[in-house]
Amino acid sequence: MNRTVLITGAGTGFGREIALRLAARQWTVIAGVEIPSQIFQLEHEAEQRGVVVQVEKLDVTDAADRARFSMLDVDVLLNNAGIGEGGSMVDIPEAHLRRQFEVNVIGPVMLTQAIARRMATRRAGKIVFMSSCAGLTADPFTGAYSASKHAIEAIAEALGKELQEFGVAVATVNPGPFLTGFNDRIFDAWKSWDKSRSDNLFDYEHIAYPYRQFDIKPVVDTTIGVIEGTIDTYRNVKPGQNVEMQRRQMDDAWTRRYDENLGKRFALVETCYDMQPGTPVDE
Repeated sequence: MNRTVLITGAGTGFGREIALRLAARQWTVIAGVEIPSQIFQLEHEAEQRGVVVQVEKLDVTDAADRARFSMLDVDVLLNNAGIGEGGSMVDIPEAHLRRQFEVNVIGPVMLTQAIARRMATRRAGKIVFMSSCAGLTADPFTGAYSASKHAIEAIAEALGKELQEFGVAVATVNPGPFLTGFNDRIFDAWKSWDKSRSDNLFDYEHIAYPYRQFDIKPVVDTTIGVIEGTIDTYRNVKPGQNVEMQRRQMDDAWTRRYDENLGKRFALVETCYDMQPGTPVDE
């Protein structure tokens, strides 16, 4: 059976590997990448792995790029494109905050609207959002990224209820700390800020992502399972051992006092100062 999937943000990380793996599983894969140079890179890797991937420039913030895909009939849309803007909510410049939401929220929703309408007309289809554990909770220095993923959680929840009567399914995948380079780049975002470092409240040269990071295989396997239907749960948190921690953190907001430990550094902030970038789980 011919099955077609459109994957955004397929130039790196999860999206890249999912595109290659689905192609090997006989899917017709349309892999959207942000910049033209990624087209050759992904095509070359597909050739090396003996699979066929249709690689196209698709910057989700570019209306012209989105329009080129608005008439596609695909079985599955994987909204995977995203960026992470790290830094304290006190320090992030306005333009960077706006960019965070343009890439992670506005662009994907505009693309989804066009494709979802076609799925609703056919009364079939599936839309998968690559969300994050950061869409459920928030840690220090990832507030902007978490806010964008909280928005995606709300959008996916509403969209799933709206499209149910049209036979269109919606699901999320929620990765935690995985070693794609993405988490460490979030904590390097400050280097592109057009402001004096002395104006920042925090010293970002000495701050790193505060978690040890896992190999990406569980996220790739789970996303493929959701796409193919062998996994039918709406929310899919990986790694699995993070599920209870996420629930505890969410529940804690109901009982935590706002004046707890004022004047003391938050424990995870301290970890950000102690951790080295790119620390794997098994180190």
